[in-house]
Amino acid sequence: MDSPDVLAGTREAASVIVLRDRIGGGIDVLMLRRAEREGDAWSGAAVFPGGVVNADDRRAHPFALGWDDASASARLQMTAGGLDYFAAAVRECFEEVGLLFAHEASGGQLARAHTDWRAPMQRGDQPLAAMCEALDLRLDLRGWEVISHWLTPLGTARRFNTRFFVARAPAAQEALADMGEAQQVMWLSPQDAIAPMTALKLVAVTHEVLILLGRFESVDDVLAYARALPAIDRILPRRARTAAGASIAMPGDPAYDEVAHLDPTGNGRAFSDLLPGRVVPLSSRLIRVTAPNAGVMTGPGTNSYLVGDPAENRWTVVDPGEDDAAHLDALVRAAPGPIERILVTHTHPDHSPGAAPLARLTGAPVLGLRPQHAQHQDATFAPDAEPAHGDTIRLGATTTLRVLHTPGHAANHLAFLLVEERTLLAGDHVMQGGTVIIDPPDGDMATYLASLEAMRALELDWIAPGHGFLIARPRDVVQGIIQHRLARESKVVAALGAFASATLEQLVPVAYADTPPPLFPLAQRSLHAHLVKLEGEGRAHRAADRWSSRP
Repeated sequence: MDSPDVLAGTREAASVIVLRDRIGGGIDVLMLRRAEREGDAWSGAAVFPGGVVNADDRRAHPFALGWDDASASARLQMTAGGLDYFAAAVRECFEEVGLLFAHEASGGQLARAHTDWRAPMQRGDQPLAAMCEALDLRLDLRGWEVISHWLTPLGTARRFNTRFFVARAPAAQEALADMGEAQQVMWLSPQDAIAPMTALKLVAVTHEVLILLGRFESVDDVLAYARALPAIDRILPRRARTAAGASIAMPGDPAYDEVAHLDPTGNGRAFSDLLPGRVVPLSSRLIRVTAPNAGVMTGPGTNSYLVGDPAENRWTVVDPGEDDAAHLDALVRAAPGPIERILVTHTHPDHSPGAAPLARLTGAPVLGLRPQHAQHQDATFAPDAEPAHGDTIRLGATTTLRVLHTPGHAANHLAFLLVEERTLLAGDHVMQGGTVIIDPPDGDMATYLASLEAMRALELDWIAPGHGFLIARPRDVVQGIIQHRLARESKVVAALGAFASATLEQLVPVAYADTPPPLFPLAQRSLHAHLVKLEGEGRAHRAADRWSSRP
């Protein structure tokens, strides 16, 4: 949950996304190009009409149709004042692009948008309510829906707390830039607005909303989607950086939780990419160095971790990775003090082959479990000791690792709990953004699910995976993996029912219909693991290379 500090210094704001249907299908969205202003991060950006809520917007409540303050506040998850945001969005849209969501009190459509009121309203000389009263108008909010709620990233000079609405463009009105705040108005499809060839300057929130809008074929579809949202969650992008420069991490991005954890005040110093050889201090006890072995099976690369006691400056390597001289040298240089031991989570070729050469470099002993099967294993792995489940490894007076046997992905898989920080160095037991392959005979689906259930019971704050960034909310993540595996199992059972008997090659396109065909050979391994589990439960039967749901 966000700290209340995320709202500090924000200004309340509202924006309306004005839409119209395109001939032939799809939608257009109204955008304006902001004026160029030195030192303004939004200078020249293409945005939706909107701006800051002011105190006079509340005076427009009596003129609103479609929403009252009680219903507006409930939808915006406020106790009161929700209608202020609707009124502000109407006012800003009128001031900036000349579209007025209103009609005459008698019910007639506006013959003109009364744009002579724009300048006095922009200057603050006349509130929206004064125009409604003078011209006998009613604000037409019928059909308006709330679609999102965004905060400007922490650390930004000017921050806004903005509610976004969606509405169909008023009939018979033409959008006209005020040539002050808005220098140009554009009707664009969401796809064209984000296309590189269009070359619009887009801030993160605008880009993300346009991606969302690109999913819909009509204005009615957008309004129905917004209306059906059970709640309007607040979205807080985070300032970050990559090897290429400044970036923004969005909720749902792999790096988001790690960026928030390492840089809670928004200085933009945390990385949102994983670069081989980069030394990333995750805490005073934990450092990550990613190996240069990115690929389909390894994602951005295999993570090696340095775990140490900050007071005594004694360090342990977890998963030295492949036998790569440059990576092993990077680990030695990254260690703030002497490396006293080397731990290995399992013996897949991207995790353990570096153990022996690193041991020769440092003189440190190697701990891990020998492989139980030869397939896809590092057969050269020869540990100095084999830790047992529940063993405690003291790295210093204030740093402790607890050994957990977590078989399933590999029979000899271990995880290491950094007790003082409730962080689990999980190896490949949990992979960020995807599911690990379970490859029999060394991989076992039933055992894997049992290990996940044991992990779910742990009191954890973070998972440090073998591939990817720090993972927050471990219990929810692990539960999601369990549910995903059981859902896949249901698809495997359904696929079995579609054949009298079938080979793995015949079953995989049915059971993994949501998987790209080039990945079928990898999916086939986990399919095999599901079938072996079902066979053990008497729910699948094997005859030679064919499988069925009955003998």
